[in-house]
Amino acid sequence: MNLDKFFNPRSVCVIGASRNTRKIGHVILRNFTETFHGKVYPVNPEAKKILGLKCYPSVLKIQNNVDLAIIALPAKIVPQILEECGKKGIKNCIVVSSGFKETGNIKIENELKKIIRKYKMRLMGPNGLGVYNPYSGVDTIFNPKNKLGRPEKGNISLISQSGAVMCISLDWMSIRGYKISKAISYGNATDVDVPELMEYLNRDKKTKVICLYVEGLDEGRNFLKIAKKIKKPVIVLKGGKTEGGKKSAKTHTGSMAGKAEIYSGAFRQSGIIEAEDLEQMFDLARAFSTQPVPKGNRLRIITDAGGFGVLTSDWAEKLGLKIEKVSEDRKKKLKRLLPTHSTLENVIDLTGNVTAEMYEACYKDAIEDKNVDMVALILLFQPPLIKEDVVNKILKLSGEKTTAIISAGGNYTEKLKIKLERRIPCFSSPKRCTEVLSSLYKYSK
Repeated sequence: MNLDKFFNPRSVCVIGASRNTRKIGHVILRNFTETFHGKVYPVNPEAKKILGLKCYPSVLKIQNNVDLAIIALPAKIVPQILEECGKKGIKNCIVVSSGFKETGNIKIENELKKIIRKYKMRLMGPNGLGVYNPYSGVDTIFNPKNKLGRPEKGNISLISQSGAVMCISLDWMSIRGYKISKAISYGNATDVDVPELMEYLNRDKKTKVICLYVEGLDEGRNFLKIAKKIKKPVIVLKGGKTEGGKKSAKTHTGSMAGKAEIYSGAFRQSGIIEAEDLEQMFDLARAFSTQPVPKGNRLRIITDAGGFGVLTSDWAEKLGLKIEKVSEDRKKKLKRLLPTHSTLENVIDLTGNVTAEMYEACYKDAIEDKNVDMVALILLFQPPLIKEDVVNKILKLSGEKTTAIISAGGNYTEKLKIKLERRIPCFSSPKRCTEVLSSLYKYSK
């Protein structure tokens, strides 16, 4: 069934809307008043108006059609409210409330299943944060914006079994300037599950890369079947790999985590890229969202720091990348532009006398070289002759060939890296950079 109304509704009601600024229902309602362009209906039997909007004692009293209901009330009364939504004809509901099977309360969660079957409704949650879609203004996250940043519109989508993982990811992305298409915290997956969400995002034109955090999957075979059909890169971070993690997963979202080796094997079979941690997941996502997939594993390394060039070479070889030598013809051409002490062997080392023009010339040459599939630019901004204009020179050439940048330093460096991140992923270490390039190559195969 179509899930689009969860992401692009024309009208929403917030059941449990509150005048108390500390309550979840108040934060969610405020989100919609600030970003959503459709109709918003607060539901609270004890209030006439909240945030300037007319308040309704029940969804049954709303005269107009409602596409999406957000329920933020104690678990014990959620079945009654869901029943009212069914009678009203609301077909899509997000339950952010907790206190269901993750706490052992399986009976009340089974009640939700009966109600949605009865009224042919779709339910996201319970025990999840729901949806963040900057394109439509849907924002059911109950963490205030002054505490949790919201990323701008982009092409990375995130599906997370954990609300906290989604929140930290969004806050971090916001600070770093990374952009998002959609973020989904599905919680206990009583109805809407991972395979369905993956199928939806596979069709979504605004999503280029799908990130996935899972602790356990109830429909493992269906997940694999759907994953093999996905035409976009899928990067997964699996929680609950250890015995302690499995126990935590069961009490967190009520899921059975299963053996890590089985999951890893299944991910490989279905073409999914597995990340080791949250940071690596977004390292990979940034690369897939901005870079073309390479045709091979031939790497050109350009550096202004010899030691970083050596370390990058080490990691590249360990991870199955081939460092492509510069041809004699190209050496002659570049030598006319570079200082005599520059090195043009396995690694192009521009040394500490580097200028923006040197980087531009060497990067342009790598892009034009048909024997090069990927470029690792080691760009340290500390040398005296390198100016800020190097950023624009590199960005103008970007997009034609798979590129990643290694740049480490303090505030000055971080400021320039944020500008580069618009089009090229930047890393602070050779290991992280080459891991991403290696994954891009493996995905191409």
